[in-house]
Amino acid sequence: MNVELRLLRRDDAARLAVLLTQLGYPVAEPEVMERLTYWFDDPASVLIGADVNGELIGVVAVHVSPLLELTGKWARIVALVVDEGYRGKGIGRSLVEAAEARARELGCLRMEVTSSRRRDDAHRLYRRHGYEDVCERSARFMKLLR
Repeated sequence: MNVELRLLRRDDAARLAVLLTQLGYPVAEPEVMERLTYWFDDPASVLIGADVNGELIGVVAVHVSPLLELTGKWARIVALVVDEGYRGKGIGRSLVEAAEARARELGCLRMEVTSSRRRDDAHRLYRRHGYEDVCERSARFMKLLR
């Protein structure tokens, strides 16, 4: 299987809607088009896709932020999904590696990813890549603004 990693395009909206739905975030194509508009307009964000024979089968979304406490930046994997029919074939690994390479190119010192506690397969992937679960020493607080 020949997997091409590439930046997402607007014409990927329909397949991205399918992938986000598989990830557990049901969405229709028009809403994905709206989201792509602000992602594409943000120079600190990138969407990298995995493509097989012209079909989008995976995506990693990365956002870069400057650090204040250190000189440099950090990156966050905002979303990672591989089509159900292609999981376990190394595509997630390739997408994580591409995200890390992009973060390094942009001067990032560290990479972060958050993941629901129920996503055991994803956690194994992240651990294999050297990610450490830091919940014991670092808290995460959230507040809905709408």
